[in-house]
Amino acid sequence: MRENTSQQQRLDYLVESFKNEAPEYRRVVIPNDTEGKQRLLRSLMNVRMPKPASSAVLSVQDKYLRGRALEKGIVNISEMPTVRESLGSTHAFADNISIWQGDITRIAADGIVNAANSQMLGCFIPMHACIDNCIHTYAGVQLREECARRMGSLRLKFGESYEQPTAVPMLTDAYNLPAKNVIHIVGPIVQYELTPQLEKDLADCYINTLDMCKENGLRSVAFCCISTGVFHFPNKRAAEIAVHTVTDWLNANPGTVDRVIFNVFKDEDKMYYEELFV
Repeated sequence: MRENTSQQQRLDYLVESFKNEAPEYRRVVIPNDTEGKQRLLRSLMNVRMPKPASSAVLSVQDKYLRGRALEKGIVNISEMPTVRESLGSTHAFADNISIWQGDITRIAADGIVNAANSQMLGCFIPMHACIDNCIHTYAGVQLREECARRMGSLRLKFGESYEQPTAVPMLTDAYNLPAKNVIHIVGPIVQYELTPQLEKDLADCYINTLDMCKENGLRSVAFCCISTGVFHFPNKRAAEIAVHTVTDWLNANPGTVDRVIFNVFKDEDKMYYEELFV
């Protein structure tokens, strides 16, 4: 497609391309409105199995998703107030920590954290509101393909039944996201009651992610609220563990990471994090 192709033309092209890629979707009726087409495109991307796409499709997809990122608004680290600036916090690392409420796919950090499942392939439920779905959607289909390659290599090493263990991070490219990298991590699932082991597992998610940042030279990282929501970790306790663990890690690794962002979506989580810094 031409360089001056509009976003609408790219959207139309991608919907047709992904729809015709699988026989079972070829009879899907394409909506007339832009929002309907955007929802259909996202759904088609969500259900698409990991596999290569043509260079032509990837070129259009990349331009389209980068345009969508600009439409949503990219949030740079320099624009985020620290907790000292926003709350007047006197926390030991008040100049290195931010609380930011909004869409993590807008953040231009060195790394953003994805709350993944043990298959590490993203969410296959069309239009699901989970962070895993959002990150894979706006990164592009290359992200699922990379994750599949990485998991394939791990299964060759550890056996066909291998699944990613809790608190073991995986670093990938972020493709069309404003961030440079995505760190995928499986958080603990609270099935019955909260236990000390589950609390330790959640703390390990933060420790191991920060260790990965240190090893790979990532100077800024945005954490989502790992294990809350469908994994049923109590939100308040999750915030306490996150803040205490990150504080201890920063204290033990001075000058290694410049900014840690606690990214929240719900007002409830924002309140819990702010209470821990005032």
